[in-house]
Amino acid sequence: MSPTYFVSLVTGLLASAALQAQTLPAGPAPAATPAANCPHPFGLADNMARHFTLQDGRGKTTGFVHQRVVSLGTEQNKKKTQTTNTALLKSGTYDAKGRLLYLRDLTFRCRQDTAFTDGLDQLNPAQLSSFRDRLLTYSPSPLPWPNQPAVGSELPSGGIMVDVRSSAVDIAKVYATVSKRRVTGQETVTTPAGTFACYKVEAELETATVARADLKLASTMRVVDYYAPAVGLVKSEMYDKKGRLEQVRLLTGLDQSAGAVTKETSKRKKL
Repeated sequence: MSPTYFVSLVTGLLASAALQAQTLPAGPAPAATPAANCPHPFGLADNMARHFTLQDGRGKTTGFVHQRVVSLGTEQNKKKTQTTNTALLKSGTYDAKGRLLYLRDLTFRCRQDTAFTDGLDQLNPAQLSSFRDRLLTYSPSPLPWPNQPAVGSELPSGGIMVDVRSSAVDIAKVYATVSKRRVTGQETVTTPAGTFACYKVEAELETATVARADLKLASTMRVVDYYAPAVGLVKSEMYDKKGRLEQVRLLTGLDQSAGAVTKETSKRKKL
């Protein structure tokens, strides 16, 4: 799939109200919940597209993320007693001028009353920029997002570990882990994609490169996620250790149809 496909998907904000999640009256209310058997994670359908805008702490657009569902499937455990529904997404990240930075495949899952995002999505490819032409083994751990979590409850950690090695020796371990996840409330969040009843989840993101036991380069940020069970992540905020807002990822469009053109409020260079 060519990177230009993602660019052609998006020139702006989708006007479709079908997937603009539930509009709420004043005051927070329980978020709408998919069916308990979770037919698809976050209500994703085949060929559905999702569009996000990346901003810095001052609200300046720094890039875009465009995702499209390329296949739906199922997985079973070894005993075939549990079925997990899956959605494979092609995800492209672009700079503010619409130039492709990187592509990746993400697998979202759901079973019973919980959806799971791919731990790979937590990894910034810049973490691996020093290890070109090395052998990389990825071990992701999905992040769970319950349909109806209790405010105050803790959620399991998730993220990814990458083993870096040559043909002869182990070189380093690179990881990105989201931990200390807690549901701290419910809020109504409005974005260019619509108005959503969201759960607020606060957590800690640690990224690190460990070359040996006594050599670890790490950084930690506070993450605040707002997610609607029927839609997924609506807004994510990242803060540095001093509490300053560093980055915002905002849902700006949802599109159920393959290849349909959407509209965003941000100005984009025509390609």
